[in-house]
Amino acid sequence: MKMKPVRRTLPKAKAKGGVLDTIKTVVYAVLIALAVRTFAYEPFNIPSGSMIPTLDVGDYIFVSKFSYGYSRYSLPFGLPLIPGRIFFHPPRRGDVVVFKLPTNPSIDYIKRVIGLPGDRVQVTDGELYVNGKLVPRKRIGDYMVHQAGAIIPLRQYVETLPDGVKHRIIKMTNQGAFNNTQVYHVPPGDYFMMGDNRDNSEDSRVLSAVGYVPAQNLVGRAEFIFFSINDSARWWQFWEWPFAIRYTRLFRGIH
Repeated sequence: MKMKPVRRTLPKAKAKGGVLDTIKTVVYAVLIALAVRTFAYEPFNIPSGSMIPTLDVGDYIFVSKFSYGYSRYSLPFGLPLIPGRIFFHPPRRGDVVVFKLPTNPSIDYIKRVIGLPGDRVQVTDGELYVNGKLVPRKRIGDYMVHQAGAIIPLRQYVETLPDGVKHRIIKMTNQGAFNNTQVYHVPPGDYFMMGDNRDNSEDSRVLSAVGYVPAQNLVGRAEFIFFSINDSARWWQFWEWPFAIRYTRLFRGIH
């Protein structure tokens, strides 16, 4: 008796189910990543030297999104789904903060909070004054900057802000517009930001470019460096990493 071949449909069903499971896994992974990036931690890289010596070009950092609550700028693409700011916790003086540039919210900036709402901030002969009082600083060893194949020593200080936060700054000079400013009156609900590389930082001292930063523009607080690479390799050139990674900067807290 001639036998008819039996069609085997089960493997196809299993294959179809396997593809669907893979798609579901990918979708879930993307949603979880978006949730973490939106509400918990977001990675950023440092493209400029305005925060030297605290942060260097080539540092990759994690920023806590929950530190100051959430606004539209906590969401992907700045979607206007959150009115104002919710669960707001004001930043402290001395925090290193990522924020959306007030004059162009598509750009992320990172600076240190120097002035709180209602403060008066001024720089005179290179020295910082907050509410009319000189912010003390202590001279420490020079900071060596590598620039155009040369090593340039810059004066380095430990600055102590009015609330007791200590952090390092570097300076080239006490002259020029950045070192002799007007008195800035920080409006209610706004913050005054400055870079730790005091003579090479476009920050709130330049009202036309940065100016006062509204609370709504805060993205989060910089927490720690998770990766750092010098300019001898790009981040994607993983075969160069053993020679380009700055190992002493890995997992360093940001203060």
